[in-house]
Amino acid sequence: MFAWFFDHAVPASFKSQARRASLPFPAVLEERAGALRPGESGLLALDWWNGNRSVLVDADLTGLLLGATLATPPEAIFRALMEAAAFGTRQIIEAFEARGLHTRDVVACGGLPAKNKLLMQIFADVMGREIKVARHPQTCSALGAAIHAAAAAGRQAGGYESISEAAEHMAHLQSETYRPRPESHKIYTRLFREFQCLHDYFGRGKNDVMKRLKALRREILAA
Repeated sequence: MFAWFFDHAVPASFKSQARRASLPFPAVLEERAGALRPGESGLLALDWWNGNRSVLVDADLTGLLLGATLATPPEAIFRALMEAAAFGTRQIIEAFEARGLHTRDVVACGGLPAKNKLLMQIFADVMGREIKVARHPQTCSALGAAIHAAAAAGRQAGGYESISEAAEHMAHLQSETYRPRPESHKIYTRLFREFQCLHDYFGRGKNDVMKRLKALRREILAA
């Protein structure tokens, strides 16, 4: 979703300004988006650019951006997309906990935590939880494969007896964490309730306009 935004929704003039300042334009976007307060953009998005994998498990759902005006700048849209990703994560965690699967820790993995500190702070503010960050940037892929390999090898071959034992020795956290800001969390909770309304309205069959639009597109392309 962020790659789509960078490739297709950032004006060329914005990128040119960043080049003249010898700065990568995502960093400039992050700085400008960080200057906006929660709720200031007037935007709300559903992070379904590639469908919804959880909790709806529906690949035919599509993205939504609500509240745009002629005065909406790129950084406001970028922030709304970051907030949508955080809202989607909170939706998943609340679905777990509603069914008795309580969450003790939230750990951010992959490359984004190192590239975008604002995103991590938004996640903490939206969820009202401390966000810890994995030390290894390839936790979900390379390190995960190594942990499974070490467990498969066993202690006699220099590995470990179980995946949990391997993870305990091989997976580590950074010392830096992101703590929620109470005032931001309060505003984001209000926005999250609006997110849930859109989530259920478009995702649980009340309005299948997203699917009808995709069906119409397929019909047109096939004609």
